[in-house]
Amino acid sequence: MMTSVSQTADSELRQKIRWLNRYRFLFTMVLLGSTLFFHLSKYGRTLNASLIILYAAIVVLLFLSLFYAVLQRRFVREDLLAYIQIAIDSLIVTLILLVTGFFESIFVFLYLVVIIYTSMLLNRRGSLVIASLCSLEYILLVFLYYSEWLRPLASANLETVANIQWHFVVYRAVITVFACFAVALLSSHLAEQARRTRKELKAMGDRVRRVEKMAAVGEMGAGLAHEIKNPLASITGSIQLLREEIPFESGRDKLMQIILREADRLSALVGNFLLFARPPSGTSVPIDLNSAIPETIRLVEQDRRFHNTVTIEQSGPCGLWIVMDPDHFRQILWNLLLNAVEAIDGGGVVGVSVDTTKDGFVAIRISDDGCGISETQMQSIFDPFYTSKPHGTGLGLSIVHSILESYDGWLEVESRPGQGTHFTMKIKRIQPPAVT
Repeated sequence: MMTSVSQTADSELRQKIRWLNRYRFLFTMVLLGSTLFFHLSKYGRTLNASLIILYAAIVVLLFLSLFYAVLQRRFVREDLLAYIQIAIDSLIVTLILLVTGFFESIFVFLYLVVIIYTSMLLNRRGSLVIASLCSLEYILLVFLYYSEWLRPLASANLETVANIQWHFVVYRAVITVFACFAVALLSSHLAEQARRTRKELKAMGDRVRRVEKMAAVGEMGAGLAHEIKNPLASITGSIQLLREEIPFESGRDKLMQIILREADRLSALVGNFLLFARPPSGTSVPIDLNSAIPETIRLVEQDRRFHNTVTIEQSGPCGLWIVMDPDHFRQILWNLLLNAVEAIDGGGVVGVSVDTTKDGFVAIRISDDGCGISETQMQSIFDPFYTSKPHGTGLGLSIVHSILESYDGWLEVESRPGQGTHFTMKIKRIQPPAVT
């Protein structure tokens, strides 16, 4: 189950930025230690311009690490904060190249490091943006060096820069730019795969925990429900016999009607709970979704409670078939559509879209633009008898989940308060039956 996807993504990005700050601080301390070692071993206590600038860059990095940690608590746009941090990091890398010999510097690989952790924080577009920024900075540095508008800070490199051939300059620039974009594409692809895998594993883990929880409740409740039905039937039969045999009296008859009405309601509730605990096997037949879905939609549209208030729109390709008992499919779709329609206050739109997945399933997505589900409610929406409606039994989604599980399908939900809810049921797809 995927809960509050946007909120989860924001919290994950916030956590990643926090780890980035820690790694940046660790890198700065390593850079400080290596600079001190290089300084003392080569220059003793003497300082030159390049060392002063390098020490200044280290101080700036330390300050930025602390500044980012404070800013993150107040900054609303986490993605924008990530872009700002990474862009400043690329400028720091350019400054490090400037003071460590540029062409002879061993720190060119830091551009690739910046691009790699960009792909871990942002999407592919973000990686390509930062790869373009690093490439532009490197090309600009190459141009300024080769045109001698920017003199090397290390005096040992004066003669080397003066003797650099233009084809060597172009070669280094092309190789570096190619490496930046190649790393951006590869690392973003791997990062997206890792994010997708984590999401699937989380959804699978939630599904397994939900199934185990519902199975335990179902096993315990099934026996109890059977024990309730028998005495309930006896009570109902006894009251009906009394109504027929004793003289009519309006007050007494009204009380008997209340008993019968509440007994019927209790019997229906027990029946629904048994349907959740042990769904009947039914008769599985091939179902053409092009005809089955519109039939249920028409039933919902004819309900007087929602007449002329909610519009249901269907979309998706034709020719998709599944195997299921038709009554079970109608019950599943009816419950999901009913939830979507009831979530809309006043007028609104409910969307029913059908698509296929790469693993051979059909995904039927029911979306509404209603009030949404809070993260607290999301933890309990599949629990039996849990409902946020004033007149609900809290068994609708539990029954849907149990029936889908009996067909090796499952239900996913995405929601955000105030922005609607998306239920997606996934069922094994079959090929259209041959026409005889």
